[in-house]
Amino acid sequence: MATMQMKISPEDLSKVPSSSSRVPEPTIIVIFGASGDLTKRKLLPALFHLEQNGLLPKEFAIVGVARRPLGGEFAADMRAGILEFGGVSEGEAHLDAFIDKVHYYAMNFDDGEGYTGLRAELDRIAGEHGIGGNRLFYLATAPEYFTAIIENLGAHGLNKPAQGTVRAVIEKPFGHDLESAKELNRQVNAVFAERQVFRIDHYLGKETVQNILVFRFANGIFEPVWNRNYIDNVQITAAETLGVEGRGPFYEKAGALRDVVQNHVMELLSFVAMEPPVSFESQSVRLEKLKVWQAIPAIGITNAVRGQYGPGSIDGGDVVGYRSEERVSATSGTETYAAVKLEIDNWRWAGVPFYLRAGKRLKGRATEIAITFKQPPLMIFNRNNMQGDCAEIQPNVITIRIQPDEGISLRFGAKVPSTQSVNVCPVTMDFDYASAFGKSSANGYERLLLDAMFGDQTLFAHRDGVETTWSLYTPILEAWAAKTPLKFPNYAAGSWGPDCADELLARDGHKWRKL
Repeated sequence: MATMQMKISPEDLSKVPSSSSRVPEPTIIVIFGASGDLTKRKLLPALFHLEQNGLLPKEFAIVGVARRPLGGEFAADMRAGILEFGGVSEGEAHLDAFIDKVHYYAMNFDDGEGYTGLRAELDRIAGEHGIGGNRLFYLATAPEYFTAIIENLGAHGLNKPAQGTVRAVIEKPFGHDLESAKELNRQVNAVFAERQVFRIDHYLGKETVQNILVFRFANGIFEPVWNRNYIDNVQITAAETLGVEGRGPFYEKAGALRDVVQNHVMELLSFVAMEPPVSFESQSVRLEKLKVWQAIPAIGITNAVRGQYGPGSIDGGDVVGYRSEERVSATSGTETYAAVKLEIDNWRWAGVPFYLRAGKRLKGRATEIAITFKQPPLMIFNRNNMQGDCAEIQPNVITIRIQPDEGISLRFGAKVPSTQSVNVCPVTMDFDYASAFGKSSANGYERLLLDAMFGDQTLFAHRDGVETTWSLYTPILEAWAAKTPLKFPNYAAGSWGPDCADELLARDGHKWRKL
């Protein structure tokens, strides 16, 4: 298949502003669970990238909170994380000054006295750095600590300062089913108003995810055909080559449907399917996303399949099956692969199937959205025994790649050069972010952290959306829990998943897109 690369010209690129001159007000970011990998690998590198681009206020501080007595080791460890995971070189101009703003406070998350001490420490740091009452509390802990932290912040007045603003960022998972999500939302909103709450999904910080709306609504050629009259089906894939990476106990409770489909994949679906918002502002965007999820009928259990990987080969190396992973039950029924078919019952999408899949230990790593268009009503071109990709005229496909190679491609048919016949082969127009704009070391958290400091909730989950998506998937989870799968493991590591996932599409005469 031929491919045509598209690049932005140096002249046009030079006209693109490198960053906004707007910066948040002086703030202290308090990270609960700061000794975990997320802080070192993602949060601190992201904050330093903001510092490099002049997007943080001069009066700014970070306070890591965890149970271990790390003391001064914490700042040194964060510095190492910025160098290792942030694409930053030793001797970077602002690094030492940035690390001087990194502090640490040790406490147990359920210790009430610890919050009294934390409040005093935050006041001391605010005075030292010239910061007022603005606080951003980031819950990067295991979900079992969310309630204790939220309730103690409220009990000790840390949710309502005498001056300034307080906001709370909560990492997923937002509950493990509908009832637990409702209870968590009740507990959170008993302490923080919804306008103070930022439920974070790092997928929404990725440039390509945000670009879905730009692609659809800033270009006049796509939106007129973005509907059931022209689109045959939509496939959303979140494939990983990795296994559980030592997180056996967590994954045993989660599984692929909870861990990826209910949140990440459903967010992607909403951006693809939503109506044009009145503006790119929080309330307008979130309302249109909610309408999409509310228009999805109950997903029948026959339209949901699951799988679990067995031993196999990834990148030429042998890997064990899920049941042989560290701290995983030898008889585990947890799914490492999930696929569903759903429809959206509204005027734009009625009758168009959406196929969603997510899995671990698959053949390749890719997160993408593939929009397949309907074939022309009459095929008038002679095939003349063409072979391979040219054996039949293939449908047009727009592919939006979220990771690892961010970009957008369009497949269409073109005439093969010949003086004797008219044969059509697929060609691809390809836009690649790295080629067009240069490689970025950003990890997606930059935009989300900055928006949280500004109080912009556009790219964050709202309680109504969380509860609506859980209402769709809780019946499936309950049905799966009630019946232990008899054929696990049912796909080999290094494959593209179980046969039942292929059969899910075959019923409609479709196939999963080759990645």
